[in-house]
Amino acid sequence: MQFQDQLSGVIHALDEGSIGDTRVLLQAMRAPELANLLESMPSKPRRVVWELLDEEPANQLLQHLHEDVRADFLASMDTKQLLQAADDLATDDFADILQQLPDTISRQLLNALDAADRARVEAVLSYPEDSAGGLMNTDTITVRPRHSLELVLRYLRRLHELPEMTDALIVVNSRDKLLGVLPLSKLLTSDQSVTVREVMDTELEPIPVEWPDTEVAKVFAENDLVSAPVVDTEGRLLGRITVDDVVDVILEDADEAALARVGLDTDEDTFAPVWRSTHRRAIWLGINLMTAFMAAAVINIFDDTIAKVVALAVLMPIVASMGGIAGTQTLTLVIRGRALEQIGSTNMLWLLNRELVVALLNGLLWASVVGVAAALVFQDTTLGMVIAIAVIANMLLAAFTGALLPGVLERLNIDPAIAGGVILTTITDVAGFFIFLGLATLVYI
Repeated sequence: MQFQDQLSGVIHALDEGSIGDTRVLLQAMRAPELANLLESMPSKPRRVVWELLDEEPANQLLQHLHEDVRADFLASMDTKQLLQAADDLATDDFADILQQLPDTISRQLLNALDAADRARVEAVLSYPEDSAGGLMNTDTITVRPRHSLELVLRYLRRLHELPEMTDALIVVNSRDKLLGVLPLSKLLTSDQSVTVREVMDTELEPIPVEWPDTEVAKVFAENDLVSAPVVDTEGRLLGRITVDDVVDVILEDADEAALARVGLDTDEDTFAPVWRSTHRRAIWLGINLMTAFMAAAVINIFDDTIAKVVALAVLMPIVASMGGIAGTQTLTLVIRGRALEQIGSTNMLWLLNRELVVALLNGLLWASVVGVAAALVFQDTTLGMVIAIAVIANMLLAAFTGALLPGVLERLNIDPAIAGGVILTTITDVAGFFIFLGLATLVYI
């Protein structure tokens, strides 16, 4: 069943007042689907659905909710319910929840945990959320190199179940220093009399605990990893990172890049209260208004020219639009290339030359089309030449700006995915109007 069908079924059951049918529909859904369902509802039916969920499914879906939605549910949970969530969630997921709670409640929860659980959670909390330490889970299975595979298998059978995403056991010495990993495939297919040392894999590079989550995601993608050990600066094992957490990082980064351009937050609740959404978007709209005033100021400088040649007002948006599109294409390409580490100081000049040539060729092509069209429509060959030159110039400037802007913003510690589009649009609009109207002034005035 598609998600919209599930959503429609739950809403229909709620409208009909059929609590039993609603429970049946909810029980058939997995935690990520339940989280998506709740985020797709206004606050009142969302609260009803939350109350209908059993305790364990409700706790499991907390890790899949966006922060705004999760915060509303956490505010309604008492200490006993939060402690139960600690039992149902992985250490790293519960640590994320603790960071959303007030400090007093977080300390109460930590003090209520047993010593072992508290130590695991505090270990994750001691690192930034967007680092390898913040991603890692301390729930690991370690073995010693001297043990036989038969002994390891007997030990695993006593555990009854393995931590999720376990594709290998981690081999450490008596001081917890990482020595390698023992893939489960080797454990099951090798001679049971041999030792761990003889079959363990020592080539897997561990993840340093201070690495940013984006670097971790890159390593997982390049090496097709399911899990990887995390170590401190001295090589001691601290925990492991699993691919499910890495996928979350990749999706979150992609969402941020897409939503940031329009001033939205990945953690913003789609059905958040009106005032909260208004406040968040007002800032971005204010920035956009300032850039619009700049473009309007440039137009105002040439008001006499526009008054004499009214056709200029009709054609101005074409110049700005062509430059904006050309610049956005280059900007997107460069941001992607820098994120993948394909673009650096060694090849930036080559890329810049390439983008300028592409912009020039496209500019010649489309400027010819626009120039001819303007000349025919307004019966003015001079006007066609003016707009053609303006389109070419603005597209070249846009390509130049789009290629260099990400590097400049990164040097200023500004995310190009967030600020790049606004700055680029401002430059192409202001420069496009200035070039077009300036040329027209020289020709007609």
